[in-house]
Amino acid sequence: MSFTIAIIGRPNVGKSTLFNRLVGQKLALVDDLPGVTRDRREGEARLGDLEFTIIDTAGLDEGAKGSLTARMQEQTETAIALADALFFVIDARIGLTPTDRSFADFARRANKPVLLVANKSEGKHGDAGAMEAFALGLGDPIQVSAEHGEGMGELYDALSKLMPEPVDEDEAEDDEPLTEEEAATRPIRVAIVGRPNAGKSTLINYLLGEERLLTSPEAGTTRDSIAVEINWKGREFRVFDTAGLRRRSRIEEKLEKLSVADALRAVRFAEVVVMTMDAQNRFEEQDLRIADLIEREGRAVVLAVNKWDLMESKGGGAISGLRRDADHLLPQIKGVPIVAISGLVGEGIDRLMQAIQDAYALWNRRVSTSALNRWFEEAVQANPPPAVSGRRLKLNYITQTKARPPSFVLFCSRADAVPQSYLRYLTNSMREAFELPGTPVRITLREKANPFAHKRKRPS
Repeated sequence: MSFTIAIIGRPNVGKSTLFNRLVGQKLALVDDLPGVTRDRREGEARLGDLEFTIIDTAGLDEGAKGSLTARMQEQTETAIALADALFFVIDARIGLTPTDRSFADFARRANKPVLLVANKSEGKHGDAGAMEAFALGLGDPIQVSAEHGEGMGELYDALSKLMPEPVDEDEAEDDEPLTEEEAATRPIRVAIVGRPNAGKSTLINYLLGEERLLTSPEAGTTRDSIAVEINWKGREFRVFDTAGLRRRSRIEEKLEKLSVADALRAVRFAEVVVMTMDAQNRFEEQDLRIADLIEREGRAVVLAVNKWDLMESKGGGAISGLRRDADHLLPQIKGVPIVAISGLVGEGIDRLMQAIQDAYALWNRRVSTSALNRWFEEAVQANPPPAVSGRRLKLNYITQTKARPPSFVLFCSRADAVPQSYLRYLTNSMREAFELPGTPVRITLREKANPFAHKRKRPS
């Protein structure tokens, strides 16, 4: 059974830095600006031979009821309820503040084991603040530096006394390789991306059936890329909520740059990317840039036109118009699935989840070499490659090298002379012949080795 620890404390005491140290990756955004973390984030942590689940939370802070700050506090309270123990973190360089004292009472009322962590204790400057922490009545402070990795041994000793006894290896289940059936049903990694305020977090909250992620009319509420597990009609998904992506020229603050970089990492890690657009401002220039980025990363794509409940015209003509616009503006992923949804009221969600599964299946598609070359011969006969500088291009054969996305190698005589327009023709023809709408298709050119190249020319 997993042991869960929630990291709590006031803003800017280094909770996310400690989280990153324990999970061994820079998953949570870290900045000198207070209040960077908003949604709670979970990760699998390791400290020596101790393994546990760690939850990073927003800084404990007071706010008016219904405000973003108050809802961040609710997220922290939920994390505390889920946890088996708490790390209460203070800033040893600053010492105790009235806020620390107030929230120490809050931590005591949680009736959970609490470890008092005096962070930023490197050097002599942290000693005084750590000594002050005795006044909180939460036990001996553990002096650490999450940034530099100091004090982890002391933290290990304290934590090992709280954790349950490990299960004997003889009693644990053996790790067996996944069968093909298990591999086919493992969670699909899905990233939800789009411009700011396109309704990404609202959509994920509907899928979860709870207010797991903070939402607000104000753009830029989401900062970290938060992963959540979703079971939809028996199929498992691991869904990543991401920060809104604006044009690079408009990104000035360091924190937003970090958020965007985190969102791009989520795209690279995903298998299917759902690009959300506001139904009332769809297919803007930034939407097209994001879709092009997803295609270049080679991820399966689904277009979700969100806030469809606000549209006055919802008939078949409106949907057909979306299809025409998508094929015209995004020819590189022609035929991409496009679904009109409302993350707020749940309209079109079943169609969206089915589209994700269909796109994932196409992304994993393999085509037999014999069928591939039958199509290839017909495609070349129907539209032969153009002559370049008076010399004919010879295309020999094609083979698939991998899936995820479907990738092919085309053997030819002069790879550098094949026009890009002809490659687009082959790509579109392949999409139609093998029913690969919307999925990225990669065709790499490779010249056949000349068997006579090693022989010297006869002297004239």
